[in-house]
Amino acid sequence: MANILEIKNAHIIDPANQRDEKNASLFIVDGTIVEGLDEAQKKLAETIDVGGAVVCPGFVDLNAHLYQPGKTVRETIASGSKAAAHGGVTTVVCTPDEGTVVDNAGTVRLIKELCDKDACVRIVPVGNITLGGKGEALAPTGALKKAGCVALSDSIGGVSNNEIMRRALEYSLLFDIPIFDHCQDSSMSKTGVMHEGEESLHLGLRGMPRASEDIVVGADTLLSRLTEARLHIQHVSSFRAVETIQNAKKHNVRISAEVSPAHLLLTDKDVGDYDCNKKINPPLRNEKDRLALIDGLKSGAINAIASDHSPRTPTEKDCEFDYAPFGVTGLETLLPASLEALYHSGKMSLSEVIGKLTCGPAAVIKSAAGTLSAGTPADITVFDPDAPQTWTADKFLSKAKNSPFLGRSLRGKILMTFVAGTPVYQAND
Repeated sequence: MANILEIKNAHIIDPANQRDEKNASLFIVDGTIVEGLDEAQKKLAETIDVGGAVVCPGFVDLNAHLYQPGKTVRETIASGSKAAAHGGVTTVVCTPDEGTVVDNAGTVRLIKELCDKDACVRIVPVGNITLGGKGEALAPTGALKKAGCVALSDSIGGVSNNEIMRRALEYSLLFDIPIFDHCQDSSMSKTGVMHEGEESLHLGLRGMPRASEDIVVGADTLLSRLTEARLHIQHVSSFRAVETIQNAKKHNVRISAEVSPAHLLLTDKDVGDYDCNKKINPPLRNEKDRLALIDGLKSGAINAIASDHSPRTPTEKDCEFDYAPFGVTGLETLLPASLEALYHSGKMSLSEVIGKLTCGPAAVIKSAAGTLSAGTPADITVFDPDAPQTWTADKFLSKAKNSPFLGRSLRGKILMTFVAGTPVYQAND
């Protein structure tokens, strides 16, 4: 017997199809979205009345670290996928990080096996650009793509050698797989702990200049233009980087970019309390940068909002700001932080924000996700954009609780998350 579901009394927002309809219904048959139900199906359908809540495609997160295999004390595929479901994320693009190297097909297969066993959402792996993520010799691009990687990235380490980055882009073009890059010149930033500026001087903390990001974004853009390969800039934080990306797009360079909600809502002034939960990389920059990031989203220079989920243990963060590791949890606050920065501030419409969480990131990895089109898997997020929540440690399903929004009230609450028509999170669970 078919599994039939009607989600009714919904405010359906599907930016991919330019749909914004209130008091509407969404229909699902055997985990797939359909245009409607026949009379026989209507009699068999289970009905969920969402009471006017927003129903949209499940979010696609382009940048999350789950640390398995690797540092599972920080996060696992099981805990990370539960956190994703809590955040309305149905597709997690899992990127390598320190201790999690994905430079061979065997590791990719292991990750996929772990996902099949433990994940409640879709998790797609990103392989390393270079062997061991050391930036010295290319990893096997074709083998990683064939094994199931949707992109290649050396994540935090990045690729500092321009010749290696050029060759990586050339190989990526052959196999039609994008290169994701964390743009940072480590020679300029490796001793810093926050954005270099008036605040770092006032706080007596070593600074990380925005030029360390701008230089690498500029070099990567030139190499992408040279090779005609697809390049994706991870967690943009600098106003000059936005300008460079915008200019590159005007010249039809195959470039895309993402920004994290933390960089949209917070600035270096928020570091004034020396809270290690606000120590992230790239660092929180100043108000000029924050406003430029918002303008970049509105103009299309920045394609997506990504969580940059980089959980750390309480022990790791329980020290002086100088010595704490970079990284914060982000999957579960992806929506409310984005709404506070963009929708509730009047900067962008609700549909525009949802587009940056759904079809925008899906297009970067050429995924069929991020839409409510008939015939696609019923990966769906239901939320109330106005419901406030004060974020405390007990609210998080991630193993990590190190959020920069602890103690802060943010509007936007996930009510339900579906993957292939099956509920994987409900707010009353």
